[in-house]
Amino acid sequence: MLHSMSTTVEPSSERSAAEVNEEIRALWRRSGGTLSGEQRAEYQRLVLEWAAAAPQSVQAA
Repeated sequence: MLHSMSTTVEPSSERSAAEVNEEIRALWRRSGGTLSGEQRAEYQRLVLEWAAAAPQSVQAA
């Protein structure tokens, strides 16, 4: 049986956008600028977590 990987962010994440952003930067530093398949999956997960944690911008009327 095959299981697909969820792309939803776990609501239990309590980290700030800045904390997640730092983890993204560390991932890029460790990779030397080229992500492996596993690192790419981690990057995608982190970007989704970052987007969920980032403050929503308010559009001016």
